[in-house]
Amino acid sequence: MTDTMRAVVNYGSEPRSTELREVAVPEIGETDVLIAVEAVGVCGSDVHQYRGSHSWPVNYPVILGHEFGGTIVRTGKRVKTFNEGELVVSETAASIDLDSPFSRSGRYNLDPHRLGFGYGIDGGMAEFVRVPERCLHRVPDGVPVEWVALTEPCCVAYTAVCVNSRIQAGDSVVVIGPGPIGLLCTLMAGLSGAGPLAVVGIEADSERLDSARQLGATATLVASNGVGEELLAIGDGYGADLVIDAAGVSSTLELALQIVRPGGQITKVGWGPQPVDFSLDLAVAKNVTLQGSFSHTWTTWNRVLSMMGGGQLRLDGFLDRVAPLAEWQSCFDGMHDRTIGKAALKP
Repeated sequence: MTDTMRAVVNYGSEPRSTELREVAVPEIGETDVLIAVEAVGVCGSDVHQYRGSHSWPVNYPVILGHEFGGTIVRTGKRVKTFNEGELVVSETAASIDLDSPFSRSGRYNLDPHRLGFGYGIDGGMAEFVRVPERCLHRVPDGVPVEWVALTEPCCVAYTAVCVNSRIQAGDSVVVIGPGPIGLLCTLMAGLSGAGPLAVVGIEADSERLDSARQLGATATLVASNGVGEELLAIGDGYGADLVIDAAGVSSTLELALQIVRPGGQITKVGWGPQPVDFSLDLAVAKNVTLQGSFSHTWTTWNRVLSMMGGGQLRLDGFLDRVAPLAEWQSCFDGMHDRTIGKAALKP
C-alpha cells in the first residue's frame, strides 16, 4: 500500500471549492479500521457543499462522502469483531460523545457533539477511509457492492417513514420531493402498506416521477396552483394521513400543511435553509404532528441490511451512474442539473 491516495477534497466555503487531490492515507487508532472504499454515493449534501449552498458548519478542508462501504485492509489492535478482508458498510456518526445522554440511550444520531463523515470528519470519497469499529456493519452475502453506497440513504428513509412516523397499511401518504431520499421514502411507504401513495415534484422531475411509479407510487403530480386540491381528493377527501416533506426547500412545508388531514402527521426530512413566510396556524387548527427526522441508529442499519440480504429491499436500477473517482465533478453537476438522479463513485 502506498502512503498517499486520491480524494475529493472540499477545501473552502466558496462555490466549487472542491477538487481531486493527492493526500496522505489516514493513520488508524486502536479501535479503528482502514477501509479500501469499494463504492461511495453522491448525496445532495455533497453537492450543496461543492456549490457552497449548504446550511451546516463544515471543518475545512474535508474529504467528502458519507455513503460508503468497502473492504477492511487494516485493523487497530483493540478491534474485536471485524477482520481484514470483510466487506463492510459504515454508519455516519464518525465522532460522538459516548457519555452524552443521547449516546447512552442509543440515540447518538442526536448527540449535539456529533461529527459526521464528509463535513466534520474526512469521508469516503477517497481510496481509503478511517472508520471507528462501532460504525461498522457487515454486508450480507449476495448484496451487490454498488448497493453499499445506497445503504445510508435507505436508512435515512427508513427512519423517516418506519421509525419516526406512524404508518399503517391503508394509510394515505404523500411524498413531496422525488429526489433520492424522497424516492426511497416512497419505497419504504409502499413496503409499509401505504395506499394511496402520491409523489409530488416539479416539471423538471418528470423522469424522477416515472421512477416513483416504478417504486410503488399510485399517483404522481407536478406542483402547481391546483395541486393542493388534487392531493386533498386522494383517499377520502380529508387529506393525507402522512406527508413526508423530502424537498430541499422550506416552502414545501406550506403545501404539506394544506394537504395533511386533521390529526395527521408531517415528517420533514428534507433540509431547507430558507426562512418560512407563511402562517403555521393550520398546524394548530388541524392538530397536526409536525416533526423532523434526522439520520439513523444501529437498529435501523441492521434492519435495512437484513431487508437487502433477504431480497425484501431491491435497489436494481436506482443508481443512474456509477463512475470512477476522477469523474466526480460530472456526477455532482449532473445531480444538480437533474440529468442524474443518483450517482456513485468507485475509488
